Amino acid sequence: MPEAMRCYIGLGSNLDSPQQHVARALEELAILPDTRLLTHSSLYRSAPMGPQDQPDYINAVALLESTLDAHRLLDELQALEQQHRRVRLEHWGPRTLDLDLLLYGDQLIQSKRLSVPHPGLPERNFVLWPLSEIAPELQLPGGRSLAALLSECPIGTLERISL
Repeated sequence: MPEAMRCYIGLGSNLDSPQQHVARALEELAILPDTRLLTHSSLYRSAPMGPQDQPDYINAVALLESTLDAHRLLDELQALEQQHRRVRLEHWGPRTLDLDLLLYGDQLIQSKRLSVPHPGLPERNFVLWPLSEIAPELQLPGGRSLAALLSECPIGTLERISL
């Protein structure tokens, strides 16, 4: 049996009742094959990263334990995005659901389809702050601490909200 890996997933939505999309996605992550949802952060409201003529995002981070390999887990995450009618028309454009594999154990993965740790992690307050809520002592592959990344990424207008 493959070793269970601790996997951090970033969730985001800014279309069609985004809080409901994120809440439902958390429930769906809990029932992925060979995977357990261990915990998740609060929800956070953040300004859009790309074009500003779109609604604010609702974000969260989930911690999973999974025996799926990283690419199979990515397939499962993309299938969930499709179930939420995710449309990929515009880079950093609005979306019903965005699921990012942020960390997969302590592995460094660089493939055509997947980069882990997620390359945008260091500058995304909407990922780092929710991540710090559930894993404040986290050390990233490559040796940087989450605390060091947080010190370089201000919370800005990020706002914790209730589910």
